[in-house]
Amino acid sequence: MKEPVPRTSRQEVALRLVRPYGGICTRSMLVDTGISQGAIDAEIRARRWLRIGRHTVAIPEAMAPSWPSDASSWPRARPGAAGTPELSQLPLLWWAVWESGTGAVLDGASSLTASGLTGYTQDRIDVSVEAGSRTIRHPGIRIKERRPLGPLAPGGIPRVETALSTIRAAQLAVSDRQAALVICMSVQQRIVEPDRLLRRWRGIARSKRRSLIGPVIGDVCDGAHSLGELDFAALCRARDLPEPVRQQLRQGPNGRIYLDVAFACGLVVEIDGAGHSWGLAPVDDALRANHVTLQNRSVLRIPVIGLRVMPQAFMDQVATGIRLRSPH
Repeated sequence: MKEPVPRTSRQEVALRLVRPYGGICTRSMLVDTGISQGAIDAEIRARRWLRIGRHTVAIPEAMAPSWPSDASSWPRARPGAAGTPELSQLPLLWWAVWESGTGAVLDGASSLTASGLTGYTQDRIDVSVEAGSRTIRHPGIRIKERRPLGPLAPGGIPRVETALSTIRAAQLAVSDRQAALVICMSVQQRIVEPDRLLRRWRGIARSKRRSLIGPVIGDVCDGAHSLGELDFAALCRARDLPEPVRQQLRQGPNGRIYLDVAFACGLVVEIDGAGHSWGLAPVDDALRANHVTLQNRSVLRIPVIGLRVMPQAFMDQVATGIRLRSPH
């Protein structure tokens, strides 16, 4: 049995214990250090520590100033702008795992946040448990029972690995736009490897957003292939617009260039795959677009993801461009 920690040393021992977790720990972790259940309750009664759930204790001295000292506020806390878990966010993620039920792990966008995703905002924490597990529901936490739970990421907060988390984040997103966004951000920030995401997606048998997620993953992970599948001409026909010419050859400042889509009226549409935002691609694209514009043509740039999630808005612009350049 662990030797009891003297009362005068409890705070020092607790502070060391909670440091990796952003200022919180479980009661069992404290007991393992030699602080008894009775001693824990005594510290809580003295308000030196806070009880923030059935299993979790917070040490206010170790918490970021932004966290409320009122324990009743914790179940209603929300993660802010996503990012590599900072002191203000890290305890909430651990708390969600510890308080949601046996074997709970972060999933979806919450798992991606714990893996380093930045800039993606969510209004709740996603947690998954094995089907049939005993769970405890809290405001601000969405619990999904799954069979199987799926492979977990190594180290850190218990969480589903990034490829599967990316797909689940897209499935759970509040809109198609958010679904596409979390896929793009996860790949662009190198949270998940494109090949790994493609392989994982091919193993998904059912998805309520299959018609969106599949093409978006293709656009982001294999842009050259997906661009050939995107029938821009069909979008034009649906709007009763003139038939465009694909891959029109032109002479550029540094040799031959191919225009993605060109109309007889002089409007050019460049459909940018995911790779157009990486490295020096934006510089090359700007030179190319400027050259075409100086040839008395109008250039519209459309991200291929935009045609997936906002086709009507972008095709409205194409229609306007054709109208403005057509003889009256």
